[in-house]
Amino acid sequence: MKTINGFSKLSKSEKINWLAENYSASPDELEAVLSSWQHEDDAVQRIVDGFTENAISNYVLPYSIAPNFVINGKPYAVPMVIEESSVVAAASSAAKFWQERGGFHAEVLGTVKLGQVHFRWPGKTEKLRQIFPEIKTCLLSCADDLTENMRKRGGGILDIELVDFETVEPYYFQLRVSFETCDSMGANFVNSVLERFADSLELFFTDYPGLTDTERDVEVIMSILSNYTPDCVVRAWVECPVSSFSELAKSQGMDAEALARRFAMAVRIAQIDPYRATTHNKGIYNGIDAVVLATGNDFRAIEACGHTYACRDGQYRSLSSCELRDDFFHFELKIPLAMGAVGGLTALHPLARKSLEILGNPSAEELMCITAAVGLAQNFAAVRSLITTGIQQGHMKMHLTNILNHLQATEEEAAAAQFHFQRETVSFSAVRSFIETSRAGFSTEKSV
Repeated sequence: MKTINGFSKLSKSEKINWLAENYSASPDELEAVLSSWQHEDDAVQRIVDGFTENAISNYVLPYSIAPNFVINGKPYAVPMVIEESSVVAAASSAAKFWQERGGFHAEVLGTVKLGQVHFRWPGKTEKLRQIFPEIKTCLLSCADDLTENMRKRGGGILDIELVDFETVEPYYFQLRVSFETCDSMGANFVNSVLERFADSLELFFTDYPGLTDTERDVEVIMSILSNYTPDCVVRAWVECPVSSFSELAKSQGMDAEALARRFAMAVRIAQIDPYRATTHNKGIYNGIDAVVLATGNDFRAIEACGHTYACRDGQYRSLSSCELRDDFFHFELKIPLAMGAVGGLTALHPLARKSLEILGNPSAEELMCITAAVGLAQNFAAVRSLITTGIQQGHMKMHLTNILNHLQATEEEAAAAQFHFQRETVSFSAVRSFIETSRAGFSTEKSV
């Protein structure tokens, strides 16, 4: 039976049995693997299962620490959750490099979140604009109970704007609402307020005096937060004299000025070429996503926002920039990061809570600064590799462990391979050939 009704009502073991029987060539093996990744603490497992629908197991990713980050003068050991082998090593290396050059600097430029109520109204635009102040007063009043606690914490609704889209879609308007959600990401708060606004908007047009029947016919299409938050932005930067690159440059057979100039040019290329910018920004998100995941935040929303922000002038561009000013190197990242440090998954997931504890239980703004600094560190490490040794040397040496695991190398074979490939190019075929040759030699020695 390949299809099923009522799957969500089955117990976890029944779900696994059905899946194994219908969608696996090795049912016993699938059941064993899925069962082995359950958390040993049933209470914790129940919490994790509650995050989503039809949970049957846990998917495990490495939980790593990148030490030696100094951000705004404060040291951090940063939790990162990512499976790409070279990312944490690169972030740690960049953190160590800048630790000796003043560390990372970061500042939050804004924390405004946005939501929208999309609606159609068949009346004249000018009349809607005339009565909008009354609409706004009504909406704020009707949501007063929902915003009370947030207002006590210093947040709440900042503004409601009427946006006219009639030039591209007849009768289509939008309420664009700005929010301050303090230390929470605030998605549930924002959506609750917007849905209240939608109901109140319909009631307003029903009860407002002097409208024609046509003008009372407002149709709310949907109400939802926007993950594009161009005013919830953090800036992170590093800077030092160009001469500080002397040691690194010498190891690559160039002088410090040449290395800094090549670095700045590499970043400039990502600003003018969208093909390069895409990979350049992906490297930034290697670092950012890893911290976002570790702290229980929404990496999908944060990435969607960042990529939109990267093309805010009509072309997709680098999120980072680099300048050489009077023999001074300045490298910075400006990026939207709508993050929370309380509520949601940050409060429920055991490791997310521990991640925040390791970071010193930061406020949302401090967490934004930490995350942006890690993104900049990752970008610095990637560009530094690209303009010197190339990205593959470090990446493939880190990937060697994965290849050895795939080939089921023994501890002795792995140790020999690690030594051999210190000076050899790593590739899957080269590693496989080395292991096969080693095994053949061992087999010959044994037979003798």
